[in-house]
Amino acid sequence: MRHRGSLFTPAEAALEPRAAALIYRAIARLLAHPLLLLLPSSLPLPSSSFISPIFHRRVPCRRKQEFVDTLPFFISIPISNVTMRTAVALSVAAVAQASSFQIGTIHENSAPVLSTVEANAIPDAYIIKFKDHVGEAQAEKHHDWLQNVHSSGEQERLELRKRSTIFGSDDIFDGLKHTFKMDGFKGYAGHFHESTIEQVRNHPDVEYIERDSIVHTMLPLGSEDNIIVEDSCSPETEKQAPWGLARISHRDTLNFGSFNKYLYSAEGGEGVDAYIIDTGTNVEHVDFEGRAKWGKTIPAGDEDEDGNGHGTHCSGTVAGKKYGVAKKAHVYAVKVLRSNGSGTMSDVVKGVEFAAISHQEAVKQAKDGKRKGFKGSVANMSLGGGKTSALDAAVNAAVKAGIHFAVAAGNDNADACNYSPAAASEPVTVGASALDDSRAYFSNYGKCTDIFAPGLSIQSTWIGSKYAVNTISGTSMASPHIAGLLAYYLSLQPATDSEFAVAPITPNKLKKDIISVATIGTLSDIPADTPNKLAWNGAGCSNYSQIIEAGSYTAKPKAKQAKLPATIEELEEAIEGDFEVVSGKIVKGAKTFGSKAEKFAKKIHDLVEEEIEEFISELSE
Repeated sequence: MRHRGSLFTPAEAALEPRAAALIYRAIARLLAHPLLLLLPSSLPLPSSSFISPIFHRRVPCRRKQEFVDTLPFFISIPISNVTMRTAVALSVAAVAQASSFQIGTIHENSAPVLSTVEANAIPDAYIIKFKDHVGEAQAEKHHDWLQNVHSSGEQERLELRKRSTIFGSDDIFDGLKHTFKMDGFKGYAGHFHESTIEQVRNHPDVEYIERDSIVHTMLPLGSEDNIIVEDSCSPETEKQAPWGLARISHRDTLNFGSFNKYLYSAEGGEGVDAYIIDTGTNVEHVDFEGRAKWGKTIPAGDEDEDGNGHGTHCSGTVAGKKYGVAKKAHVYAVKVLRSNGSGTMSDVVKGVEFAAISHQEAVKQAKDGKRKGFKGSVANMSLGGGKTSALDAAVNAAVKAGIHFAVAAGNDNADACNYSPAAASEPVTVGASALDDSRAYFSNYGKCTDIFAPGLSIQSTWIGSKYAVNTISGTSMASPHIAGLLAYYLSLQPATDSEFAVAPITPNKLKKDIISVATIGTLSDIPADTPNKLAWNGAGCSNYSQIIEAGSYTAKPKAKQAKLPATIEELEEAIEGDFEVVSGKIVKGAKTFGSKAEKFAKKIHDLVEEEIEEFISELSE
């Protein structure tokens, strides 16, 4: 028997795991719908009932037959007793804790060993950085010396093999694993006995040694002054766009007229390579239109496939046709994390090096006339962990090599300066904002956070099929908005082989430009030491100089903005004529529902009904 007004009986709510996972996804989509997210917190809803999920943890379901960590329990909540914001809040994810690092030295005249204070260090695995004066020939001699030292200790090597387990990996680590040859970060990584490391510490080539460690995706667990007149730039308009795209193309807080409209230049991303350093990319997804390619798989023995979804989601936000900021950029998947969303710091550093070297090769090809229309490279890295000098140095070196880099600030509601690569000085470090222009509840902050971008309930491409999409949250989702924006602005420059080509815009200059044109003061819950700046794409203008000359824009005080409706009657007036956003069954000017309160209740009912129909259809497959 059903509870009064409920959509599911208790028995239906206790379906087998596959059904529960589908219910989870349907309800998550429902709660993420823009209509619900735009409701003011004080708006009471008509007397009815609403199905709300309660989770112990929120874990994105990578495949629909896969069950989440904890079975959702469903309850019927009378809408008359809660606000919609309360209902939406029930679906919010818990925040993951990240590790911190500290420096510890053993001998005054030896290279320091940087070590973790928590359990994410990989046993007997190290990253070694050379001093800046070490050249290629000297590095080769050092590697030969290292291998001799490592090989001479047969007993130590046997002991090392016995205790070398690495978090479920099948890799066998014995000796040298990676070499790093970037200007600004030269060195190597590998698996060595402590007796070998003691000799390495005392070698004159070595600047420091850092324990290799686990890094992870940046998902919360649980997942007008000087303003350009928008019409003067003749922008393209994507209707029914994800709210994140809409937000970066409008100056003031989104309303019912703008929340799903993305203003952009049709040239956005053209001629730009985007390296997504993550779990990989579903390169066959239709949203990439053939512009996505597999670049490199770094973890030994892993497949050239995204088995997680995180990297595919980030790639879609950077360059997807529907979901992307820079819709013509080329995506290169650089897999550094395994399907569980974690990997080693040394693999991440190697992935950064791959992107830097690939960019330098593209620059050379353009100069030699072998590649036409090349405008530059960007990279996105929505991952990290505790503070680590090696990763910060590697990212800084890649930026100095010419790559425009965006990194996630982190999801611990803490100071981003305590996390890597968020603390690195050269990339753009990105915090996450919500639809109502608040700082996302999980987002890190502080002076190391350069800018904010949308990161809560972001829809983008996914794995499982070439049409799959998913809605997840995190600074992982904010960072690719900025990586896409870097690609977008780069594409507005002349190509390197163009007769109009000038000196290429440097990563440092573009970083300053993006920050200089940001919307100022629109975000709430921003600590005093944190820049209150939200990303902006120039409202679709394709004249880069005009965008930069316009400068920043200080948001209108909230009271002066067109405020969201506070009553059902005001809500109906605000969205009259745009009912197709909520349900295709409702037509403009329909007169069949009686009072406006009943009409609004009907739209909510139809929205829920659509999700249930889709759920039943998927369950029957």
